Amino acid sequence: MKVLIVKTSSMGDVIHTFPAFEDARRNRPDVSFDWCVEEAFAGIVALHPAIATIHTVAIRRWRTSPHGPSTWREAAALRRALRDCRYDLVIEAQGLLKSAVVAKLAAAPIAGFDRSSAREPSATLFYDRRYAVPRDLHAIERTRRLFGLALGYEPDFSGLESGIVPPAGGSTFVGEKTAFLLHGTSREDKKWPVGDWIETARLLVERGMTPVTTWSNDREKAVAEAIAEAVPRTVLVPKSPLAEIAAIIGRSALVIGADTGLAHLASAFGLPTVAVFLATEPGLTGPRGPFSSTLLAAPGSRVAPAEVIEEAERQLALKSQAAT
Repeated sequence: MKVLIVKTSSMGDVIHTFPAFEDARRNRPDVSFDWCVEEAFAGIVALHPAIATIHTVAIRRWRTSPHGPSTWREAAALRRALRDCRYDLVIEAQGLLKSAVVAKLAAAPIAGFDRSSAREPSATLFYDRRYAVPRDLHAIERTRRLFGLALGYEPDFSGLESGIVPPAGGSTFVGEKTAFLLHGTSREDKKWPVGDWIETARLLVERGMTPVTTWSNDREKAVAEAIAEAVPRTVLVPKSPLAEIAAIIGRSALVIGADTGLAHLASAFGLPTVAVFLATEPGLTGPRGPFSSTLLAAPGSRVAPAEVIEEAERQLALKSQAAT
């Protein structure tokens, strides 16, 4: 049996799908899986060695020129590639109209959430099989339940495995004493103040750790440089491709991050991870991992660097205990 997974974006959503894929691999060894994902996140899907073929879609880019000849050529090429694979089933795990349209291109039966479960009920018009999954569950559990219903097994929720491995590479300084600081995030109200990042870096140095940080745009570069200037032992990684950053994160001892996709990646790698949430509720979409923790700012309050360091030390201790 050949199955296509459609989970196109965002980074966190893609990462949240890996535990469902691991369930499916264990319960349905007769099935081979491909994946269709936004081109920006193809490198994330590639972190799992068992994905046979990765198809890329460029909805975000196509929207800037929906009637352009290159858009039509690329969409037609994707349609041909998906149909040439002759899938027995498509699992549309996004629950959005845009991803349902992509799933339809494969010309195979589509399984997805039902109207009460999908993020956009209109997407279910494209599905051949619709399954009810409570919306008040974490995204990881929702996806695991969907895969189980679509493929005929009951997930074992006693464990949580992603199956992904860090890519080869990573700078030589990364190791037992490094802490990657992920200060960048998509919304201003999600950003921890630069002064708190500086204080966190200082506290890490006091504990014998080396802070590491990077950036992906000019605004993030200013924050990263401010941290490095205030705490000179901080290692500043230049703007780099996602695979290189993933390699460095995967070989770090600790990750402290804002509400960002890379914090989800660190959790999925099984690293001690502390995520600082300021404006969003992590209960349904926050990072999940064996040594992952989320600190949520109370209304009108803040998350202090000392709290973050205390929680980081707790997660490091848990990881150390698990290794013995």
